[in-house]
Amino acid sequence: MSDSVNKPYHYNTGNIECIDAIKNSMSLVEFKGYLKGNAIKYLWRYDKKHQTRQGRAEDLKKAVWYIEKLYEVINNE
Repeated sequence: MSDSVNKPYHYNTGNIECIDAIKNSMSLVEFKGYLKGNAIKYLWRYDKKHQTRQGRAEDLKKAVWYIEKLYEVINNE
C-alpha cells in the first residue's frame, strides 16, 4: 500500500524520488526555499481545498513532512 504523504508512488521513477531530483537541481538556499514554500502552501490551503477531515488532515501531514525535511536539511548544514 502506498503512503500518500511520505512515499507517494507517483513521485518515484526507477531508483530516484522526485524530492531528490528536485534537491539535486537546486542550490541549498533554493531547496530550503522550496521546502518552506511547500509547507506554507499546504498550511494555507488545508481548510480551503478539502471538505473532509481526512483531506484536511492529509494536507497538514504534508505540511509537517516539508517542515521536517527542512529541519533535516538545516540540521545537516
